[in-house]
Amino acid sequence: MARKKDEEEEDEPVSPTGRMMQAPKFNVCIIILMGFYTKIDPIVFKKCVQQALVKHPRFCSILVSIYFSVKTVTSRGRYKWRRTAVDIDKHLFVPDVSAAAESPDDFVSEYASRLSEIPMDVAAKPLWEFHVLNVKTSDAEAVVVMKIHHSLGDGVSLIALTHACSRKLDDPAALPVLPLPSKKPREGGGGRGLLKFFWMVILILFYTLVDMAEFVATLLFLRDVQTPVRAGRGVRLCRKRFVHRIVSLDDVKFIKNAMNVSVNDVVLGVTEAGLSRYLNSIYVNNNKENVAENKEKNSNSVPQNLGIRSTVIFNLRPSPTIEDMAKMLEKEEVNGMLGNKIAMVLLPFSIALQDDPLTYIRRAKSTMDRKKLSLAHQCAYITINLTTSLFGIKLIPNPDQLCDDLVKSLKNIKEAVKEKVLASASLDHC
Repeated sequence: MARKKDEEEEDEPVSPTGRMMQAPKFNVCIIILMGFYTKIDPIVFKKCVQQALVKHPRFCSILVSIYFSVKTVTSRGRYKWRRTAVDIDKHLFVPDVSAAAESPDDFVSEYASRLSEIPMDVAAKPLWEFHVLNVKTSDAEAVVVMKIHHSLGDGVSLIALTHACSRKLDDPAALPVLPLPSKKPREGGGGRGLLKFFWMVILILFYTLVDMAEFVATLLFLRDVQTPVRAGRGVRLCRKRFVHRIVSLDDVKFIKNAMNVSVNDVVLGVTEAGLSRYLNSIYVNNNKENVAENKEKNSNSVPQNLGIRSTVIFNLRPSPTIEDMAKMLEKEEVNGMLGNKIAMVLLPFSIALQDDPLTYIRRAKSTMDRKKLSLAHQCAYITINLTTSLFGIKLIPNPDQLCDDLVKSLKNIKEAVKEKVLASASLDHC
């Protein structure tokens, strides 16, 4: 009994976002494909994982539900992380790769795709797996497919954690060194600075109200138009296919420096340009009567005002450094550096072919600068966490059905108002 009490005292609470990530209809895992320059020795790799990750608090904990008496606690149940013994053989897999001889790239893609449809049991073992594929692909000599539950941490935290597990080639005891971000020069003060400050406050309040209104409207009734890239209902838990291309980071940095934008601006602009080309080719092929004419003129066949939006993730915590993560692994304490302090932002895409390709980058920078001035992502994060903490993740068992019912209710009210207006107009004429 005393041992059980000690275990409960050592348990760490699960954040509301982490609990939401483990909901049955929102079970989110991160699939990572990491290429290696050399073949992987499974025995050596297993030892490295045991020495580095297994002692990490989140990688050696399972999710437990603690129930309390109603007299002592207002809530009947709390979810917590409880440390447990880790059997490395249940987390590290070395499958047979003999079938990869004909098409190794397709084999790796298919293997990762199969992993996406296998749910993880949140109570059976710590929520991570490594799959070692000693397959020579077009990009690497071997590949490790990592499957990590999103409740363990967001992408920024996991990337920093991966870097903290690596070492320099010339000095195996030293951590890798990453370049520090450049600091922006401070602008001068004075009357102009004060005026700019008040103007920024006005913009922040205005953009926050606009974005929150769009966020609420999206939850209730606002939908994107149907396009070939829009997923249908129920696709979240379906099998995923992973297709990737390797691009030169030097090319991205060249565009970034030449146009004085960020890497995210370049990636967003390229994404918008690629979507425009892809959708244009689909609409051209669907219009069979004018296929040859449209291809010769390279005309824009995408419908005008095509409303497509994407969800962009904002990291709300300072990005942890490699040194911070290394200290965390050494002390075996999380210290708030791993988790899911993230928020989602709705980002509109302008789908159309542009004569000047740089238009995509300029528009992406303008959009991102405007979103950075808004506090809607922080408001959404607080709202979701507060709702989950107060009411639990089962407050709305079927949010899709709720949204459909809200839309139908709005239509019914609209029709009722129309009938009332027509009836009153008829009485006036009588």
